[in-house]
Amino acid sequence: MQDIRGRLISYSHLMRLDKPIGTLLLLWPTLWALWLASGGFPQWSVFGIFALGTFLMRSAGCAVNDYADQDFDRHVQRTKNRPITSGAISGKEALGLAFILVLAAFLLIQPLNTLTKVLSVFALAVAIIYPFTKRFLAIPQAVLGVAFGFGIPMAFAAVLGLIPLVAWILFIGNLFWVIAYDTAYAMVDRDDDLRLGLRTSAITFGRFEVIAVAMCYGLFFLSLLLVAYLSQLSVYFYLGWAAAAVCALYQLKLIASRKREACFKAFLHSNWLGGFVFLGIVLGLGLT
Repeated sequence: MQDIRGRLISYSHLMRLDKPIGTLLLLWPTLWALWLASGGFPQWSVFGIFALGTFLMRSAGCAVNDYADQDFDRHVQRTKNRPITSGAISGKEALGLAFILVLAAFLLIQPLNTLTKVLSVFALAVAIIYPFTKRFLAIPQAVLGVAFGFGIPMAFAAVLGLIPLVAWILFIGNLFWVIAYDTAYAMVDRDDDLRLGLRTSAITFGRFEVIAVAMCYGLFFLSLLLVAYLSQLSVYFYLGWAAAAVCALYQLKLIASRKREACFKAFLHSNWLGGFVFLGIVLGLGLT
């Protein structure tokens, strides 16, 4: 019984149930898109499918990521005790769990239209490819941005049956947001990644990483203004937009120190930024 309990705990850690920040950062853009596409609160069934699907796909992505990085994780202080690296779970078990989670997510979206299902296949492919891009791509965070943004076109496709221009603008804007917060995250492990020969945006940007993050935030917030204009959001949207901008400034202040703890704090704080953008969208649609 104790062994079963221990394995379940290891599986939960593999899925990052103890660290929901990744699920939240994947969920916020999906909720932005659902509300914009629906002109307000979406159908409960669609909301439930995307909320649960986000959790399942993020969990599957973590399992694949840990399998791909197991030879590197053991050399990094922050990741050396992850389930696969520590030997608590085998690589085959991790892939098996990932398959089950992906299958559950695919079954979950069966009530949705064909376009949404087709997009889900591309989303899965990007999620699988991402962990391996750290070996050869200068800014693998861009691939992560694509993976973390696929909920946007999928949400519009599910609600409208098509993907309008505003969806792609939001998708591109979210891409820059992901690069921004994941660069802060990469700054935490930069010394270890350099030693292991891995590539991240924090390494590629070098001493200009804070400026690069600021530029990414700037492009993100500009894209939100364009989205608000095209979606005819009311002036109340800017309350959330302004609060999110303050969050970004606070995060820039944190990473300017280049200290591990501060950079990680900035990454975690991104959840608030995403939440304030969502609040702005809700207010912009609901109040006139």
